[in-house]
Amino acid sequence: MKRLFTVGRCLFALSFACTAISAKAADQPATVKGWVLDSACAFTKNLKKPISSECAVSCARAGSPLVILTDSGTIYWPISSLMPAKGQNERLMEFAGKRVLATGKTFVRGGSHALVIENIEAQRAGK
Repeated sequence: MKRLFTVGRCLFALSFACTAISAKAADQPATVKGWVLDSACAFTKNLKKPISSECAVSCARAGSPLVILTDSGTIYWPISSLMPAKGQNERLMEFAGKRVLATGKTFVRGGSHALVIENIEAQRAGK
């Protein structure tokens, strides 16, 4: 009985440590470089960069969420940290179809990547 209690305490401690590590890994400051384009094109067209700024703006105005596509192919969903949450298209519209350098906190869940943008600026295509 005593051995079972000790094993249970060890498992609880291990579980708690893993949860703490996971929580920390899910909220990391990062810099993300990539293209701002609408999410539909990012997935359905398998683009490496936007077709044009006009195309990205048009899709965003029609309601398609804008995302940041990195050179490695990772798609970051810009999200709000405030509640109630607000879409980020308005903030990203000036960068639609352009390369950006964005800093903020990243989150990963179920294979999806999200970014709470603290700062964003246009970047030249070669950078």
